[in-house]
Amino acid sequence: MTLILRVIGLLALLMGLLWMGQGAGLIMWPASSFMLEQKVWILWGGVLAAVGAGLLLLAQRRR
Repeated sequence: MTLILRVIGLLALLMGLLWMGQGAGLIMWPASSFMLEQKVWILWGGVLAAVGAGLLLLAQRRR
């Protein structure tokens, strides 16, 4: 169970950071993405990254 939490947590954290980078205009990939320089994606990315970090902390405590 902890392995599943770690994998999902890491993926959510990385995806959230990607969304934040795209929303801020720091990551302009892929070029056709609707998320580029859209500030709302900074918020949604932060929420997803926080959920991912929480899952990683939960997995750490369950060891």
